[in-house]
Amino acid sequence: MSKAGASSTVAEGEHPSVAHAPASPPPGLLYKRVLLKISGEALMGQRDYGLEPATVNRVAKEVQAVHALGVECCLVIGGGNIFRGIAGASEGMQRASADYMGMLATIMNALAMQNALEQLGVDTRVLSAIPMQSVCEPYIRRRAVRHLEKRRVVIFAAGTGNPYFTTDTAAALRASEMGCQALLKGTKVDGVYSADPKFHKDAERYQQLSHQDVLARDLKVMDATAIALARDNGIPIIVFSIHSPGMMAEVLQDRGRFTVIGNRHEKI
Repeated sequence: MSKAGASSTVAEGEHPSVAHAPASPPPGLLYKRVLLKISGEALMGQRDYGLEPATVNRVAKEVQAVHALGVECCLVIGGGNIFRGIAGASEGMQRASADYMGMLATIMNALAMQNALEQLGVDTRVLSAIPMQSVCEPYIRRRAVRHLEKRRVVIFAAGTGNPYFTTDTAAALRASEMGCQALLKGTKVDGVYSADPKFHKDAERYQQLSHQDVLARDLKVMDATAIALARDNGIPIIVFSIHSPGMMAEVLQDRGRFTVIGNRHEKI
């Protein structure tokens, strides 16, 4: 292909109205490239099932705020608001089939988040571990890295593409592959507690833990495979409330309430 043809192709792939992040992040940020992991249930809002558009838009604005700081951001979204594989298996379904159905649910959530982000002017790509080229790109590691370098938000869908692995594990895997400096876990609470603070008012909130602490105490933050993978690749996990407006951007500037699993990084 000629240089002119290559330039034309790139131009056609871009959205002229999309606002790109600054080339370099401002001082005070802890991390330049991060992965955000949220559950599918976080997108339900007040509903019992599916997606609540207002909640999807609110989470998208959190990502937009981080993107505007110059942070390279990628996401993994669970599918529990639509179908949870392990729940289907517990009701008699074959586990592999149930897990594949759960992977398809994550693709639906990823497309919803892509739509919300692009309506806010954030250029976004969905990459699926299960090829589905009519609606999104197949996952190719080098392509995903290139999208991040071009200031696009990347949403990884369909987990690892394999049954028996959770989207938590997929998040730790993709964070490792992308060279992310941190894995952000958006939850309903503002950190890691010794017990569920909803039912135990005296539960202790931790400021910082090691990956081994989480495994040894069996704290239900992420599954053990994800914690071990993050530990082995030196990736800190930051647990914060996705429901607190502006908290994702605050966390990346070492402000607000959150728990760090692993070692803190110096500001860049």
